[in-house]
Amino acid sequence: MKSICLIVQNYYGIDPRVRRKAEALVSSGCNVDVIALRPPQVEEKGYSLNGVQIHTLPIAKKRGSSLRYVFEYLAFFVMAFVNVTIMMMRRHYKVIDINTLPDFLVFAAFIPRWLGAKILLDMHEVMPEFYMSKFGVEKGHWLISLIRFQERLSMRFADHVLTINEPIQKLLESRGLQAHKATILVNSADDSLFAESGRVDAVATSPRFVVMYHGTLTHIYGLDIALNAFSIVQNEMPDAEFWIVGDGPEKDSLEHLVERLHLDGKVRFVGMVPQQEIPKWLDRCDVGVLPTRKDIFLDLSFSNKLPEYVIKGKPVIVSHLKAIRHYFSDRALAYFEPHNPSDLSQQMLDLYRDSNRRVVLAEQAKKEYASINWSVMKRRYLNVIKEITAS
Repeated sequence: MKSICLIVQNYYGIDPRVRRKAEALVSSGCNVDVIALRPPQVEEKGYSLNGVQIHTLPIAKKRGSSLRYVFEYLAFFVMAFVNVTIMMMRRHYKVIDINTLPDFLVFAAFIPRWLGAKILLDMHEVMPEFYMSKFGVEKGHWLISLIRFQERLSMRFADHVLTINEPIQKLLESRGLQAHKATILVNSADDSLFAESGRVDAVATSPRFVVMYHGTLTHIYGLDIALNAFSIVQNEMPDAEFWIVGDGPEKDSLEHLVERLHLDGKVRFVGMVPQQEIPKWLDRCDVGVLPTRKDIFLDLSFSNKLPEYVIKGKPVIVSHLKAIRHYFSDRALAYFEPHNPSDLSQQMLDLYRDSNRRVVLAEQAKKEYASINWSVMKRRYLNVIKEITAS
């Protein structure tokens, strides 16, 4: 039985990509350990979940300034390096699956690699573009040059590299990634969690037309754009409501925006709900909206919320982003120009008025999603594990 270790600088419980991979490995008969951050107010150094053994490291996830990011990256790197080395002596891992950011976290597996483990680098993001977007750093800045240098070294060090979509893989190939040692693993949702519907509590029911966003409330996801769009057409959609499921740093400012736009009674902040309850809430919406902003980094993003709407058979209004447009045509999704509330409001109104278009979009989206759904990605991931351990 193979032993495999995954390392991620995040809380295991809220990282769906890592959880899906870990549980896929367990289902295939592997022993699986995960090294991750320790959630706040949790004292346990380790716990088990669905057959996966999670080992947590006491690093606070605060972020903020670039220096804070560097401090957290380095602190986690050192602790992960020590822990995976000790664990390697006991478990003799066949594969160490490193999940970015940062890219250089892959070197935490230096000694396990020397002892024979294969190193898989899963690049959740493109780090240079992330820093340019997050901190407004120009492309030619020395820091971006340094980040690209460590990106190249990290990709060379790994035995195999996973990327999250084809546009990102092409970009990384232009920066030194060898195509023969890379595989695309799209951020698909676990079909088994979202395909089945359950009874919705009375608090979630509504006879009205519901537009819904679910996810983190942060600036980059453009909820203020969606609220402005909703306010433009609210009088033309008298029985429509906008439900926001989730929490985040922008909640207070969004609540104030609702007041300024006189949307009281039309917008509902549901708050955070358990992951297993999300499918029930999605059952109650008529249209999903993902109003992500666009920049050099976000243009390459593929929301892991999008497949959840698609699986549930809901039409989705999305920002016209390169990565999403690569996989879904305008016959499957209702695209709008990013940052444009007027364009978004028109899509809201069109879908409100045209129930047939809602059905057509949802059906076409399911067809186009079939080639990248989780059952396909799961087989692809397990095949990568099989191939690199056999090589």
